[in-house]
Amino acid sequence: MKIAIDVEQFAKDIKAGKGIGGADGTLGDLIKQLAEAALAAEIDSHLLQDLSENRKNGYSSKTM
Repeated sequence: MKIAIDVEQFAKDIKAGKGIGGADGTLGDLIKQLAEAALAAEIDSHLLQDLSENRKNGYSSKTM
């Protein structure tokens, strides 16, 4: 999964005079994109983990 952070749009909004903070601020859009990218990376990492081993304590094998 590839998540694109649109820094160019952020720069264009700043140059056009759009405010940084506030409800309609351009910084909020950038933070949203960064948060979505971080969450996507976290879920991808979690799904790639090997869940076949005993994750409870690692000392004995258990079957379910």
